[in-house]
Amino acid sequence: MEKHLFLGDEAIAQAAIDAGLSGVYAYPGTPSTEITEYIQSSPIAQERGIHSKWSTNEKTAMETALGMSYAGKRTLCCMKHVGLNVAADCFMNAAMSGIHGGMIIVTADDPSMHSSQNEQDNRVYGNFAMIPMFEPSNQQEAYDMVYDGFELSEKLGYPILLRITTRMAHSRSGVIRRPVKEEKAMSFPEDGRQRFVLLPALARQRYKILLEAQTIFTEKSENSGYNKYFDAPDKELGIIATGIAFNYLSENYPEGFEYPVLKISQYPLPKKQIEKLVDECKEILVLEEGFPIVEEQLRGLLGREIKVHGRLDGTLQRDGELTPDTVGKALGKEISDYYTIPEVVEQRPPALCNGCGHRDVYDALNDVLKEYKDAKVFSDIGCYTLGALPPFRAIDTCIDMGASITMAKGAADAGLFPSVSVIGDSTFTHSGMTGLLDCVNEETNITIIISDNETTAMTGGQDSAGTGRLEAICEGIGVVPEHIRVMVPLKKNYEEMKQIIREEIEYKGVSVLIPRRECIQTLTKKKKASKK
Repeated sequence: MEKHLFLGDEAIAQAAIDAGLSGVYAYPGTPSTEITEYIQSSPIAQERGIHSKWSTNEKTAMETALGMSYAGKRTLCCMKHVGLNVAADCFMNAAMSGIHGGMIIVTADDPSMHSSQNEQDNRVYGNFAMIPMFEPSNQQEAYDMVYDGFELSEKLGYPILLRITTRMAHSRSGVIRRPVKEEKAMSFPEDGRQRFVLLPALARQRYKILLEAQTIFTEKSENSGYNKYFDAPDKELGIIATGIAFNYLSENYPEGFEYPVLKISQYPLPKKQIEKLVDECKEILVLEEGFPIVEEQLRGLLGREIKVHGRLDGTLQRDGELTPDTVGKALGKEISDYYTIPEVVEQRPPALCNGCGHRDVYDALNDVLKEYKDAKVFSDIGCYTLGALPPFRAIDTCIDMGASITMAKGAADAGLFPSVSVIGDSTFTHSGMTGLLDCVNEETNITIIISDNETTAMTGGQDSAGTGRLEAICEGIGVVPEHIRVMVPLKKNYEEMKQIIREEIEYKGVSVLIPRRECIQTLTKKKKASKK
């Protein structure tokens, strides 16, 4: 087969297509977005009619993917690391029910928080759910893990969690493709009602089965080609390197390893290989991207004391990404700083685009709120989060998707006035609608601004689930129609916008303001496309 230069995300997407994929379900989130986008643009996927529409959020994505698996088809569910928090209910219970058609769940973790609000390592979730996990060390492994993973998922009867990180997702390497498989025919599990109806009596049985399956999962890891032992003469130190950390280790040893190395890319942990390494070596160094998960498990796994180095003892930094240099320093190597940042270079924080409608919203809102002593603005995740930075400094909180409405409600319940929420159109349909329902049910004195740029702009301009429907959604939830007010955020409408904001703040109830203007980036793309 031909060799292709793929991003890690693209390798995963192509492998899924080649393995007979029938559907991908996802909500856009960096660094996972390109997986679904690649499938959306794939000629094979279009010819086969592979499902690739964006889901409203990660929970709906996970549940829909499980439904396709129930019908016997192979399905891929993708999200960034914090998205698994949203999908966790279905994720944990899918480990109890198991699957029918092969199901791979991709979590794209973001150590160093390049575009995220935390560094969580979703191997914790994999251990929590007690399902098999893959963690590729390069793009070829990512491809092979997905290509073969569907069959393994079906053989075991459980979903598989594929954990990648930002560097894996967004770096390129040569990948050799394998033959394209046909899609699976639709079929249903013979024991479906015993597995997929998690009433307590049945769930207790499923839990025992899941516990019994751990032995099989561990055997698969111990016999996996992705977990490999590299012997070396110096037994003073043994090294465990997981996922992409193995790449960083290899860069420090272009001529071959100095110490014995155990590469781990499939979980549960391969106990026999770990015992071999520990028996042969005096001390252990653990290299893993993210949390010290393997490092913490070692002592409990082995049942005896051994000196272990890694993130917990300060050999490696506790936060942020690993690099070949940080790994080299942990090995005691002299690392030269070839490049330094000149003092004249200043950090350049991100900013809202020139011409962005959010700018006019924040300018008008700031002007109005000067009239109130204790006004607070609650926001969340999207381009509009940049309103926290100069020159606007317009928002006071940003915690998670949808928290703008619910935090504003809580503050209003505490007596805050005015309590203002700013949320984007895509985030509103992702996880803001239920918060609005709480506000309506309790007649909360709150002003909610759904800043509508008619796209999911922060992740590249994907379709927004609420486009053309926001007024109807809000009215259906129960907001009084007279207090659902649409504005066009332009300088010429500035005074009118301020007047509307002021009027709705003074209204003692739930107000929804919808400033609507298309994202300047998607508008520019459309204009360029029309000229071709």
